[in-house]
Amino acid sequence: MDFDLNESQALLQDSVRKSLTAKYGFENRKAYMAGETGWSREMWAQYAELGLLGLPFSEEDGGFGGGPEETMLVAEQMGRHITLEPWFSTVVLGGGLLRHGADAALRGELVPAIASGEALISLAQQERQSRYDLFDVTTTAKKDGSGWAITGRKGMVLHGDTADWFVVSARVAGGQRDKSGIGLFLVSAKAPGVEVRGFRMVDGGRAAEVDFTNARAHAVLGEAEGGLPILDRVVDEAIAALAAEAIGAMDVVHATTLDYMKTRQQFGRAIGSFQALQHKAADMLVAIEQSRSMAYFATMAAQGSNAFERRNNMHAVKAQIGRSQRFVGQQSIQLHGGIAMTMEYGAGHYFKRLTVNEAMFGDTDHHLRALADAGGLVQAA
Repeated sequence: MDFDLNESQALLQDSVRKSLTAKYGFENRKAYMAGETGWSREMWAQYAELGLLGLPFSEEDGGFGGGPEETMLVAEQMGRHITLEPWFSTVVLGGGLLRHGADAALRGELVPAIASGEALISLAQQERQSRYDLFDVTTTAKKDGSGWAITGRKGMVLHGDTADWFVVSARVAGGQRDKSGIGLFLVSAKAPGVEVRGFRMVDGGRAAEVDFTNARAHAVLGEAEGGLPILDRVVDEAIAALAAEAIGAMDVVHATTLDYMKTRQQFGRAIGSFQALQHKAADMLVAIEQSRSMAYFATMAAQGSNAFERRNNMHAVKAQIGRSQRFVGQQSIQLHGGIAMTMEYGAGHYFKRLTVNEAMFGDTDHHLRALADAGGLVQAA
């Protein structure tokens, strides 16, 4: 199988790498984090200029017609700099829901605004009791004249405190854990009945709790009771993007750790000369390369049309990469020693991002259990 990049993909990768290298050093990131929004509006405008915000949308809708491979390339570079901007929440999650669920009129309304950087969208899906089950929904959507009124509370809404729009999963019919009767509703952040409380996550990123009290929906994505298959598909694509982001972050963690081992002196010699520590660094590299293969696999598997096979593949991806990023992060902290725990040094920040990445849409244990329950990755004939 040929994994070489074509000319346009190589150009995209190079453009993103140069942009982030020039303006997203560690000190820049700390300054962005301390800003009013917790991320950089200047960088967001630059993402728009580079075409990153319209990348996965079709040209007919006002985008650039990129696919999962292009998303993977961008996500990996974002991971290398543990960026803070809402690219993942707006383009991968919110944008994915629009691509798979919105009609042409709604896409025509929102996609150009997203591509230009004017509109931010967040997925409001998780609830306190739901843990990792997308179908565990107590938020309700009730018919209100010609529209829908949304009532409920959502937590861990990525970049919800700066979002212009929310895509909300809400129950139209059935019980709390029924897999049918769930709809996806687009709600303006400025709509009456929407209350947002933002907070900073452990990795420096932003999220929010959002209350909806008879908030009127602007539109429905797909059929009113058929939102779960759309959400499932978009989450699978999001897991593929998270896998690529993890590779970028782990690459930097490994390189930073090697550099430290070459310069840190102990007993009159560099600690990198100690064979036991060399073995740890080698094990880190093996874990990263195993994960890189799984990230490529995730990018291909996310395009699958069979929902069961696609989700099963993502269980395997999440399990492997989750285990690897936890191992790589922990080894980096151990090999650095106390300096890795300080806010002034980058290793700890990368470890926090890898920890958040591992937990998002299901941690390692969750996906291992789900994969086992499904009978494993390779099904018997």
